[in-house]
Amino acid sequence: MIPLLHDFEGETVLVFGGGPVGARKARRFAVEAEVVVVVSPDFADREFGGAERVRAAPDADAIREWLDRTDPALVVAATDDADLNDAAETAARERDALVNRADDHGEQSVGNVVVPATVRDDPVTLAVATGGRSPALSKHLRERFETEFSNAGEMAELTGDLREELKSAGVPPAERREAVRAVVREDAVWKALDSGRSKARQVATDVIGDISGDSS
Repeated sequence: MIPLLHDFEGETVLVFGGGPVGARKARRFAVEAEVVVVVSPDFADREFGGAERVRAAPDADAIREWLDRTDPALVVAATDDADLNDAAETAARERDALVNRADDHGEQSVGNVVVPATVRDDPVTLAVATGGRSPALSKHLRERFETEFSNAGEMAELTGDLREELKSAGVPPAERREAVRAVVREDAVWKALDSGRSKARQVATDVIGDISGDSS
């Protein structure tokens, strides 16, 4: 399995199943997709992240009609009926839509999209997946990531700026890479980010200066 990132901006996600799993999937995709539609005869007392909820109990033919109507980029099969999930998966594949089966654990079906536990600190995205074997471990690692890499986004912005400045100053590529890697690996820079990017920039500049002095 190779992890890939997919941009759902401007896209529709269609979820079949309004239980706790369907609600969690809807919340997840509501922050990414333009439209999330959840189709189910009943809905759990959960937050659906602003997704459109449609009370219906579709059969296989009705599932195809829903796909024709919404033209989703992704279909989530999250019902408690394996046959209905099969129908949703088949209909999605017929229309070249991505499919995520919430009941597909362990050995994943060919082409099934796995939705990992994710930490986002723009422009950085960290994700972990256990192939459906251990959601508890995925959650634990996500929480660890949130704590240990809390300033990853700021670090990405800082080092991106430094990289461009070094390039504009005519610093050779090998020296630029060494300088940026040194900044990323320096604990003092990470700690300084807690006080803002200007403080971290000064610490990073000192780190780069020390490297330049050592190499001269």
